[in-house]
Formats: sequence, structure tokens, C-alpha cells
Amino acid sequence: MSYPADSEFVFELLTCRWAERAWPPDGDRTSALVVARQLGTKRRRWDTVVVEADPEGLAARAAFGADELDSDLLHVVRHAPAEWTWYRDTLPHPGYPWRYVLAAIHRAAARGVVEKRRNGRRIEIRRIAPYPDWVRRIVAVENKPDLDASAARALSGQLEHDVEAALADEVWLATATTGAAVEPALLEDIPVDVGILALDFSEGVTADAGEVAWYPSSLSPETDESGETDETDDRTDRVETRLRLAERAYGRGWRSYHETMRPDCRFFELRRAGDALLPWCAAKKRHQTAAECSGSCTSFQPEPPQWRTKGWPVEGGPGKGIKRLLERRRERVRERSASE
Repeated sequence: MSYPADSEFVFELLTCRWAERAWPPDGDRTSALVVARQLGTKRRRWDTVVVEADPEGLAARAAFGADELDSDLLHVVRHAPAEWTWYRDTLPHPGYPWRYVLAAIHRAAARGVVEKRRNGRRIEIRRIAPYPDWVRRIVAVENKPDLDASAARALSGQLEHDVEAALADEVWLATATTGAAVEPALLEDIPVDVGILALDFSEGVTADAGEVAWYPSSLSPETDESGETDETDDRTDRVETRLRLAERAYGRGWRSYHETMRPDCRFFELRRAGDALLPWCAAKKRHQTAAECSGSCTSFQPEPPQWRTKGWPVEGGPGKGIKRLLERRRERVRERSASE
């Protein structure tokens, strides 16, 4: 087996860490990176999302905080003026009642991403900084470590949708290496526009753990002779959707798996796999999945109170320490990527 577990969840975490280290797989890095997992739209969710960002733009994005900006906040932040202005005179009509815009303004001001003041009966706003154009490309990766014929058939329709929608600039399929002369993924019914990555995580994550088995096509909406898409609304919707995806990736990253697992369990640990840190269950003696690591697990035992109050060098107990560790790593990678 070319990865240290038998679950797609662990392979997904390894792929995210490898992308953080080694993307792009076929050349020198010229963009800053934000890597996230389990992001998408109502119709489609991707296992791994790589946002290639302008380094200066990504650094400027930090002025708006580490949390993501949802669509309502983006509407306010992107159009906030440099000088104090009544919000209805500066913000485009959103297509829904203004009272919801006003609620978003209050949330934005509470987070410090815009300034607001009352001028008589009117609410005026002013930006703290111009919202940067920081997203260069979005790359979607579907992870399927054990790609047999039935799995390929199930994925084919999803990948065809990704190619036709062209929401991402590239679509890849990541699979575990098999050692065969020709990787089986190349023989399956996968759309030719989808790239194929063969990943070997038998020694954990290393920079040279990935190999390109098939290069993807660059995806973009249909354009007319002038270079513009035929439908302006479609083009605008694509830009807005991509920005919302990038914001969710920026805020969540891929190390947020602790938010859906139980690091407060006495058996929850982190184990190193090369350059990656993976969740480990001391009770089951293996890497657990996100689905099974919950309060309903038969092995779940809350941390003893004394772990949180006495004799433990991490304030709040080991579970809180694991959360802080993953959050610090996420912030450090994002800051380092922007500075590079």
C-alpha cells in the first residue's frame, strides 16, 4: 500500500499536505498557495482545492482577518468606498431587501473589515483597505486512492461535470501509485481534460511523492471572437462563485479537520507521516476517519478533568493543544506563502 492507512480521508489529508509542499507538480512555483479540503458548490464538492494566489494580493488579504468573508460580507467589503458614504449610495443593489445589507454592514463593522458611523438617520461606511484581486487560479483535485473500474465509472460523470462547468481552471484526479508499468487510472474511462496524479505516501509526505501520469487541459468558459464569454451574467456568476470558494479556502484550510472530530477524546493523538501530521486513535491503534471520530464512538472517552487543570503543560488539556497547534500551522503556512 502506498499510503499509511486504508481510508480516503487520510489519503485526502496527505494529498493536501503534499500540495502545500510541492504544487505545482510540473514546474516551479510562481504563486502563493492556499490549500483546502471538502469545498464546492451545491452541485459539486471537491476533495482538495488549491488556490493559486498573487503573493502581494494574498498578503493584502490578511488586512481583513483570518476568517472567511461570506457572500454578504464580500458585497460590502468589495464595494466599500475610500471616503464616508451612505451605504445605499455606494453599494450595488444586491437584489434583495436593503435591511439584509444593513445587517451585513453591522457584522462587517463588528469584525473590523469596514468602518461604519451614523450621520443623522443614515449609516455611512468606509473601507479599511481596498479588497485585493488575489486569486489567480483555482485547481480542483478529486482523491481516489484505490481506483478500480467501478470507482472510475462512478467518478466519470462527476469529472465530466467539472470539465463542462469550468469553475476550476484545472481538474485533477489523485490516486495512489500501484507500481505497475502503466498506472491503471490511465486505462479507465476518465475525461481526457482531467489530469492524473500518481502519489506514493508509503513514507509519508515528501516533496517528490507525486508524479504526473497525465496532464490536464486548461479549462475556461466558452468565448466569442472578441474573447468575451457569450453570457455576461454567466461570467459574473463564475467570478463571484470562484471568489466565494477562495474565501472559504482561505478561512478554513485543510487542517480544520479537528472541527469535525473529537480531539477532546483521551485517545485522540497526532502522528507524523513524513511532513504531515495525521489524526491517530490510540484505542483503535490506527488512523481514524472523520466519520467515526465522534461522541457516538464506542471508544470515546472525554479527557479526565485533571488533564485540563493540573499537571499538563498545555493550557486546557491535550485536545485544546492539538487545536491550537493545527491552527498555528495553518496560519504559518498562509503567512509564509504570502511572503514568498
